[in-house]
Amino acid sequence: MVTTTTPAETRVLLQNISWQTFKTMLTEMGSERKNRIAYDNGIIEIMTPLMPHENSNRLIEAFVGVLCEESGLEIKRAGSLTLTRDDLEKEGEPDSSYYIQNEFLVRSKENIDLAFDPPPDLVLEVEYSRPKIDKLRLYAAMGIPEFWRYNGSVLRIYTLDDGQYLEVELSPTFTPIAVREIPQFIQEAKKNGEISTTRVFRSWVKQQVSDSGKGL
Repeated sequence: MVTTTTPAETRVLLQNISWQTFKTMLTEMGSERKNRIAYDNGIIEIMTPLMPHENSNRLIEAFVGVLCEESGLEIKRAGSLTLTRDDLEKEGEPDSSYYIQNEFLVRSKENIDLAFDPPPDLVLEVEYSRPKIDKLRLYAAMGIPEFWRYNGSVLRIYTLDDGQYLEVELSPTFTPIAVREIPQFIQEAKKNGEISTTRVFRSWVKQQVSDSGKGL
């Protein structure tokens, strides 16, 4: 019996592309495209998300919303915000991005310009397949404080330290909640449904917060 795996995304790599050529390509593609594009050091990665990729992305976004609610934090969801640094000749479009600590600085903004505005406090990349561009290097250069990457089974948490990302066990944004356990809830949603699982996740978060308070 042959086992087939449904692809979660496709990735295309273009090399030796100048920054100006890349910017022209973006303009010609328009704003209605479904793929996500990254540029670094003359390399373009074009990622097209498929159902498993997008479902994981949306579930994690729902869980981040719950985490903020139960932690008493405000949030501005920025989705696949195009993060452009002309001065560095770098661009990324994460699967999801969030303003949390700096939410009050961008609350009323319709457009983000990284020449003047802070970058998102947290970005997420869903990577069922190996990325063609080193996203750790890309987002570190942009000064994004926290980076999550999910590969379909493991959620890794990175924090920026002296210009480089270090993998950590706990998210500094949501400590003491063990957000690395989110993948188990993604799997539960496939069996029990997303709304039911989100309720269970909320109860779990509340218990984590309560248990931490008892330890003080």
